[in-house]
Order: sequence, then structure tokens, then C-alpha cells
Amino acid sequence: MKSSKMEANLYCITCNEETPHLITYINHKIESVQCEDCKRGMKIRRDIMKEFYKEVYNRISTKPSRITKEYKEDLSGFLYKVPIRMISKPYRIMNDLNESRKVIRRFKREER
Repeated sequence: MKSSKMEANLYCITCNEETPHLITYINHKIESVQCEDCKRGMKIRRDIMKEFYKEVYNRISTKPSRITKEYKEDLSGFLYKVPIRMISKPYRIMNDLNESRKVIRRFKREER
């Protein structure tokens, strides 16, 4: 699960002008928008655990087709990379899991 932030100039109804806003995304979906001048903003209510389960399900269910596509495109490169990827996979999974935990923890803390 990825969290990212972006700045954009949007019209603020409180300031009555175009001001910089901070837009926060979770998995490429808007979570919140906040005016940086007056600090007024809005949050979009999301079920964070549903988003997490949806992401995990999507990654697991598409893995066979992604592997098939990869070895059909370049079999020798695929066979060369498999041992390295098998060794590094637990480390990559732990990194993804830790990042997802941080996002979920932050989201639940802000919900309160």
C-alpha cells in the first residue's frame, strides 16, 4: 500500500482565490485535500483494510499471468533472474508489508 502527496493550485472557497493545496493519495486514490493557506480541507472516508485486502488479492491473483508474460517475452533473462529474485523476495515482501503497516497505522490514527 502506497501513500503519496502532491501539491496543486486549486480554488479555495474559504480564501476565495486559487491557492496551493496538498493532496494525499493512498494507492492512487485521493484520501484528503487541504488548503495550505487556511488549512481547511476535506477527507474522503475509505475502508483502509478493504483497500489493503483488495491490493493483496489483486497481486496474488495476477501473479501467474505476470510470470507467464515475463518468461514468454525473454526466457533466458527470466531464467537468469529467478535465483536472485527468489532470494530477495522475502526481503521485498517485508518492505511492502512494513510500508503498508505504516500507512494503515497513520490512517487509523488520523481517523480518531
